[in-house]
Amino acid sequence: MRLGVLDVGSNTVHLLVVDAHPGARPLPAHSHKVELRLAQLLDDDGSIGPDGIDRLVSVVHEALQAAEDKGVEEIVPFATSAVRDARNADDVLGRVREETGVELRVLSGEEEAKLTFLAARRWFGWSSGKLLVVDIGGGSLEIAYGLDEEPDAAVSLPLGAGRLTAGWLPGDPPRAEDVRALRRHVRTEIARTVGEFSRFGAPDHVVATSKTFKQLARLAGAPGSAEGPYVQRELKRESLEAWVPRLAGMTAAERAELPGVSEARAGQLLAGAMVAEGAMDLFGVERLEICPWALREGVILRRLDHMVQA
Repeated sequence: MRLGVLDVGSNTVHLLVVDAHPGARPLPAHSHKVELRLAQLLDDDGSIGPDGIDRLVSVVHEALQAAEDKGVEEIVPFATSAVRDARNADDVLGRVREETGVELRVLSGEEEAKLTFLAARRWFGWSSGKLLVVDIGGGSLEIAYGLDEEPDAAVSLPLGAGRLTAGWLPGDPPRAEDVRALRRHVRTEIARTVGEFSRFGAPDHVVATSKTFKQLARLAGAPGSAEGPYVQRELKRESLEAWVPRLAGMTAAERAELPGVSEARAGQLLAGAMVAEGAMDLFGVERLEICPWALREGVILRRLDHMVQA
């Protein structure tokens, strides 16, 4: 069947259309993406404002039209941290449901981590052994660890690149004292979770997903996206540690000139890099591999599993 996954994330609203068959690899057929930046449209009280809701409804309408144009048989819609953490989440979901007919399922942070882990496990296979999976989104950081398809430990932290940029790095370029304060905050939050994972022993393979990690790996010399998803891409901690102070001294416009960095994500790249550096340091990771599959693919795979069971 032709399946669509509608991901209402903190940075983007992304419709991914795949040709899906139980037992087979989902084949991407179409991608429709709009940079909405919900995580940065919050009012002072933590609510998504009227303009943000109106824009979200409009973008969902666009995605539905794109799905119809591409012959999608079923859409699996979900929302992540921006909607999950909004004070008026119920109002947002109600407006979307009433005006578009789409019932957005709000994933918990733990569900995000588990579904992303499933995608990484299926991509790398059983031979990868014990996996540690790290994902940096616009609103949250997910970490999961395990030997099977269901992780032994999975956590979500409010350390997304967009959220931290908006809350901690107002300058362009940011002030040195703001960068130091964010560094302390990031490492304190991550350090609280390390013990939960260390009791399971060292992972055999560490992988990362998300646009942030892909851009950081590209800066460190990994092949570009034009070379396809099957080329191995990795990020070494020593390379990341060298890039963080350089990114801190750049404006968003200057970062956008770097290889592999999009203009839309350039402003939050420093915060993402600081989270990545903190996670690699505190978990004792010297290098990690970039996984092409992430949350959306995990949602697709789980849906196909349910079809087989039915």
